Amino acid sequence: MSRYVLPASIFGTVFGCAVLLKNHVTGGSCPSKARIPGKTVVITGANTGIGKETARELARRGGRIIMGCRDMGKCEEAAREIRGSTLNPHVYARHVDLASIKSVRRFAEEINREEDRVDILINNAGVMRCPPGKTEDGFDMQLGVNYLGHFLLTNLLLDKLRDSAPSRVINLSSLAHAVGEIDLEDLNWDRKKFNTKKAYCQSKLAVVLFTRELARRLEGTGVTVSALHPGVVATDLGRHTGMHQSHFSSTVLSPVFYLLTKSPELGAQPGVYLSVAEELVGVSGRYYDVMTEKDPAPQALDQETPIKLWDISASLVGLETTVSPPEKTFRRAPPSSPSL
Repeated sequence: MSRYVLPASIFGTVFGCAVLLKNHVTGGSCPSKARIPGKTVVITGANTGIGKETARELARRGGRIIMGCRDMGKCEEAAREIRGSTLNPHVYARHVDLASIKSVRRFAEEINREEDRVDILINNAGVMRCPPGKTEDGFDMQLGVNYLGHFLLTNLLLDKLRDSAPSRVINLSSLAHAVGEIDLEDLNWDRKKFNTKKAYCQSKLAVVLFTRELARRLEGTGVTVSALHPGVVATDLGRHTGMHQSHFSSTVLSPVFYLLTKSPELGAQPGVYLSVAEELVGVSGRYYDVMTEKDPAPQALDQETPIKLWDISASLVGLETTVSPPEKTFRRAPPSSPSL
């Protein structure tokens, strides 16, 4: 027996187990094979990362894809690439800057005017732990982009979503919401010292609270709403975290990062699943960790905070009319498996 056989066998076994573990940790591919011909999908932040791959997969399934992006050059390039790889000619680039109320309103007006329907809205665009900064309208950048811009966009498209029912809204959140705190007295970090990590976690908790309150207000309309943690994905979203900026993290921790992170293609699968799975028809107000429904953090299940946050958010973005809440008492989402 060659002296290399045993080491090679051990290496192969370890490598194979690592691949299987990575597939398990990252959730794998969307199990649904459903196609969506004739359906219109609006995706924000679709020129890169999870958004781009979600657009590609839903285009492959026959959807009419509207890619909303801040950088039109990159968006046009991504749209051309997706049209070429999927042979779906109905993939379009549109400008929207979630850090600008004016831009969000213009984008929504364009969608409402030009599109016959909106079947799926995926609020994907986001920023993470960026340096202190304000949006065009003076909001904390993470609050404005991750939450307030999508809050406004969703409300402005609600008539189109209702007319297209059954339709779906998927809000990209994060497991980081679990350590988030909502400061209703100072959402915008105007009075307290800014902390970029806490600001990010607050914005992602706000997304989960918004999801639950929107689902409550839309009960019986045929429009369902989900919040999603897509997993830890290797995209440029984490460029401000300094994850690989040290020799130690880039060498010693790289194998661990490899096992715990997934490609944008895999990162898109949970959003695709929530967009197309037949078994999710009528299921609303739930939080998903990758493709598994779980309870969100306890602070996301509070009964009064979502209502208060909604009213404050509507005031901040100048939204005079929103979907009216139902008369019935607020109901907590049914319990499911424990959160990670």
